[in-house]
Amino acid sequence: MNDQNSSEALKSILNQAPRGIRVGMRKRWVIAAVIALLLVVLLPLVRGGKDPRGRYTTEQAATGNLMVAVSATGTLQPTTSIDVGSEQSGTVASVLVQENDRVKRGQLLAQLDLSKLQDAVNKSQAALAAAEATVALAKATVAESKASLARMRQVAELSGGKVPSKTEMETAEASLARANANEAGARAAVQQAQAAMKTDETNLSKGTIRSPVDGVVLARKVEPGQSVVAAMTIPVLFTLAEDLTAMELQVKVDEADVSSVKLGQPASFTVSAWPGRSFPAAIRRVGIGSTITDNVVTYKTVLTVKNEDLALRPGMTATAAIVTAQRENILLVPNAALRFTPPSKADDAKGGSFVSNLLPRPPSDVKRPNTASSESPQVWILTDAGPQAIAIKTGVSNGRQTEIISGDLKAGMAVITEYQETRP
Repeated sequence: MNDQNSSEALKSILNQAPRGIRVGMRKRWVIAAVIALLLVVLLPLVRGGKDPRGRYTTEQAATGNLMVAVSATGTLQPTTSIDVGSEQSGTVASVLVQENDRVKRGQLLAQLDLSKLQDAVNKSQAALAAAEATVALAKATVAESKASLARMRQVAELSGGKVPSKTEMETAEASLARANANEAGARAAVQQAQAAMKTDETNLSKGTIRSPVDGVVLARKVEPGQSVVAAMTIPVLFTLAEDLTAMELQVKVDEADVSSVKLGQPASFTVSAWPGRSFPAAIRRVGIGSTITDNVVTYKTVLTVKNEDLALRPGMTATAAIVTAQRENILLVPNAALRFTPPSKADDAKGGSFVSNLLPRPPSDVKRPNTASSESPQVWILTDAGPQAIAIKTGVSNGRQTEIISGDLKAGMAVITEYQETRP
């Protein structure tokens, strides 16, 4: 007989029974259902020992080494990068180097059309020659004026001052003064012509672009026949790197990590071009000024890099790990143990169901120290009597493990990292 037939038979019997019997039987069924519900709720609480509600996950405190590193990204740059341009406007007549070429100091890189610049030098030379001729003319006029004044003074001396007249003497003296002034002006004109010619000669020399250093051509930005216009800014024709065997890595350190980054700290970095290879570096400079990008504050930090095999190239993106702290043979605990707090009786009541909260609960087995401050760092160990707190003093952390400086915690003790409730 199936359940449906049984139910129908039971209903038939109840309907055929007297009214008082039916009411009594219904009360007994209700009482039986309540007892069954209580058994379902209470059975998981009394089954499986004194704490069936959950279990603790532990991990041993161990002695080991700890390294704390700050991660930052940036780009590789030459230690000395020079932009070579032209101060003169003109047409590029020839370009004598290509990218990646090694150049020496003073080596010819490119040359402008020098015809106009050479004409300016020739004009300055002619102006200088004219100014020098004017000086010679002025010197002759001075000599003539001196001789004329000397004769008048001799005549005046022989005639007892009767001749020449005073007016004639003053005119002769004025003529001599004008001659001397003209000579001085002519000499100044010569100096001016010499300065103009020197400027034109300098401009002529700047029409020839030469390397200022020994290095490598990183970029060539000009071609023969191209017009160069030097106005408010100097046009860049070449970019040179002085030495690629020693480079620098410029990274952006987050404001939360910059306080731990110091000069001389070791670091390492990787680049996409060489997967699996780590390059050493060292902190050379930590910027004081900040850079804000998308509301993120960073500080420019420069690392020195050796590139003797020339495996690294300017502009490569690198991910650096800066070692800010390194400890050896210290006591370590997982960070999860520092965040753990065992559930109390009140905590369990808050998380239970309505029915389970109405039921009596076993007393909490958690022992909390009376002397330790709630703000002091502590870890919990599992004893026969339940979880017990141990006060500690922490040091540096790498985000996964933390250094224990002092406290009663010893290596080998199992610290609680997690509590997992057992679901019925």
